[in-house]
Amino acid sequence: MASSEIRITGFGGQGVVLSAYIIGRACAVEAGKHASMTQSFGPEARGSACSACLVVSDTEVLYPYLRRPGVLVAMSSEGYEKYAAELPDDGVLVHERDLVHPTPRPGQKVFSIPSTALAESLGKRVVQNIVMLGFVAAVTRIVPRDQMRKAVEASVPAGTEELNLKAFDAGWAWYEERYGGRGEEAQGEVAATAPPARA
Repeated sequence: MASSEIRITGFGGQGVVLSAYIIGRACAVEAGKHASMTQSFGPEARGSACSACLVVSDTEVLYPYLRRPGVLVAMSSEGYEKYAAELPDDGVLVHERDLVHPTPRPGQKVFSIPSTALAESLGKRVVQNIVMLGFVAAVTRIVPRDQMRKAVEASVPAGTEELNLKAFDAGWAWYEERYGGRGEEAQGEVAATAPPARA
């Protein structure tokens, strides 16, 4: 991997920024890569659209902003609608299955997960972002699983490590169960198919 650009979007309160921070930490601290993160919020921090952007590279990041994001992680419909157009035709879309109903362009690889429902099954809806993080880590393989788990453990509040690691593992397991059999280059659920034709 020379460099990767990732946008994570959702609404305030979903843990968008923490998710991006953990990926950046895993890349920079655990894997020895270079990472830069920027973030933006709507007029209200909680409930409005927000996003965090990551540039990860094997060499020093000289320009910290997204030029051509290869991965869009959408945890809310508002976030998806706002940023979907910037994802290229060969990009990867990862989305919350129950909250986002995308219309991907031909060639895009699409992966979905009910991260909120999975978090609720663990007893804490608040960890849905970590469920999503585990799924994203499995889809992208941006760093090895163990390195991402170490970053999760080091980044979450003290006393919540076990719960958050379970959430991460639940997201990773969802990928393995739904897509893993197709190999690391899995095509996703609706890749290379056109959106429904409009009348």
